[in-house]
Amino acid sequence: MNPTDLAFTSALEQARLIREKVISPLELTQLYLDRIERLDPQVGAFFHVAAEQALQDAQAKTEFLTQSGAELPPFFGVPTGIKDLNSVQDMPCCYGVKLLRNRIASQDDLVTTKMKQAGFVILGKTSTSQLGALPYVEPPGFAPTRTPWNLAYSAGGSSGGSGAAVAAGLCAVAPGTDGGGSVRIPAACCGVVGLKPSRGRVSCAPVDEYFSGCVVSGTLARSVADGAALLDVLSGYEMGDPYWLPEPEHSFLEATQREPGKLRIGFATQIPPLGEAAADCREAVLKTAHLLESIGHWVEPMEFGAFEFSEMIEPFRLTWQIHSDVGIPGIFLEKVNRDLWFKAQFFRAGQYIRVRQQLYAFARRVVQVCSQYDVILLPTLMYPDLKVGAWKRLSAQQILQKVIHWIAPCPAFNVSGQPAIALPMGFSSEGIPVSVQLVGRPADEATLISLARQLEAIVEWQKQRPTIAI
Repeated sequence: MNPTDLAFTSALEQARLIREKVISPLELTQLYLDRIERLDPQVGAFFHVAAEQALQDAQAKTEFLTQSGAELPPFFGVPTGIKDLNSVQDMPCCYGVKLLRNRIASQDDLVTTKMKQAGFVILGKTSTSQLGALPYVEPPGFAPTRTPWNLAYSAGGSSGGSGAAVAAGLCAVAPGTDGGGSVRIPAACCGVVGLKPSRGRVSCAPVDEYFSGCVVSGTLARSVADGAALLDVLSGYEMGDPYWLPEPEHSFLEATQREPGKLRIGFATQIPPLGEAAADCREAVLKTAHLLESIGHWVEPMEFGAFEFSEMIEPFRLTWQIHSDVGIPGIFLEKVNRDLWFKAQFFRAGQYIRVRQQLYAFARRVVQVCSQYDVILLPTLMYPDLKVGAWKRLSAQQILQKVIHWIAPCPAFNVSGQPAIALPMGFSSEGIPVSVQLVGRPADEATLISLARQLEAIVEWQKQRPTIAI
């Protein structure tokens, strides 16, 4: 197998090759470090590369493999990156804030702990927007993160570094976080699979809930099976969690090997009151709906009826505002976060309680409308992507309005806590990936994963590679 093919081999297959001693963790880690050195100055997927630590870990795993017959964890020796909102002991953790660039984490958080327990080698920290607040990665003091499909365009955010790394063949799979689309948006921009699980599926430990329960850790991968297997690694209740779900009857990886059965699927191409998605995104939804119908599912147009997404916009923005105050003085924040931070200083506790009540009421209506269907199909974004720096000269309020429109199909399902998965379904005329989003019933990731794998078997997006990465 040539180096490029190996770099684009699935994480599950890489783990198998390591277990069978066809390749070693050290060889695979060195391959990815070489690709990062060559490609990442253009892509900007990693804000910190931990080459020495990764090579030491890979060497130790290689030696263990030659000396031990013990059963190995599922991703033993497979390299990955960790988003810069998750702490990795002895690596920087700055949340995309230049002031904190040299802040070294003293311990791993739970996501990192589970990744290490699964056997991953950590190549470094992937880039994020400042505080994970924006759907593109251009924080002051850092290089922007670009989609490897067209370097003039953004990789999306806030998990843009993870999405770009997976798409460019700098790692096979990576975790991300999603509080308003931050896994699904970079998946859409980078042409990969982005899985946001249900609220309570992945623990927020060692902290409490964040952003009124809207934020959850998810996965970015080139294949549905890799994303599902990584979700198996990350899932599980930790004592003290404010939310928890029953353990699934079968693993999420097993869901990729089962037929979903005939499903009732509703689809829409418009988000009220913002109107229709752009032509490329609308056509991707219609194409997917036709494909789903052709393989035996019951597919019909749906009306949101009982609610408009606009009901969520203001309470969601206010929740975003209050959570922008993380103890960093506003002077050190970029203009959108600085504007939100300033307004948060005047936010009262009573307001926050009312805002949460509004979000919970909206969530109930969303789940009620969606309950008519096994799955709903929507665009992931209102238009495919934006150019790097496109909104740089706009005011904070103008940027917020642009953000609200662009990512409109995503945040409602953070509020409702439903699982959702973004899937690459073609390209725009500019060569930018175009994505659709499947949304499931609460706690029913298995149906989404099974249906996504059914689509993947036909479309075969996992075989696509951007020219820069070959």
